[in-house]
Amino acid sequence: EDRFVLYFQPIVPCANHQNQDKQIEILLRMIDEDGAIISPASFLPASEKYNIVTSIDRWVISHTMEWLSSDPVCKGWPVTISINLSGQSICNREMMKFIIDEMDNTGVDPGRIVFEVTETSAISNITAATSFMLTLRGCGFRFSLDDFGSGLYSFAYLKKLPVDFLKIDGA
Repeated sequence: EDRFVLYFQPIVPCANHQNQDKQIEILLRMIDEDGAIISPASFLPASEKYNIVTSIDRWVISHTMEWLSSDPVCKGWPVTISINLSGQSICNREMMKFIIDEMDNTGVDPGRIVFEVTETSAISNITAATSFMLTLRGCGFRFSLDDFGSGLYSFAYLKKLPVDFLKIDGA
């Protein structure tokens, strides 16, 4: 029903880097029938269970790239945008093609996009995840490993995953 809305929050580095692009992370919310905002914690688990989370990821990617390519402020704004991807999406060859097609259709510089994947989802199918990441990195996209340190296998697999950034788990 197209009742999603995108927000963003800044990503602030621990160290002060003067010439670094601004970094933001895209956040997804749903609007209910009464106009109230619904947290993704309320709808993403069900979307994963019923295998529709990839469709939601497509919506987020499409709308983010459309915004980035059409908003005159964004075009001149030195910003890197992080987009979360589900485990189902990073193991999906059709998603890889969709992302490349969206890049081509919108003209968005792939160097401005960082896809965030959780450590658990990347490790659960490391072969497919690595192939997905390497293909999109070849186009210029970058990757961040989210919730790093939450699993038992962090350091052993870190060398195998082609990631550019780590987001360390708060726990």
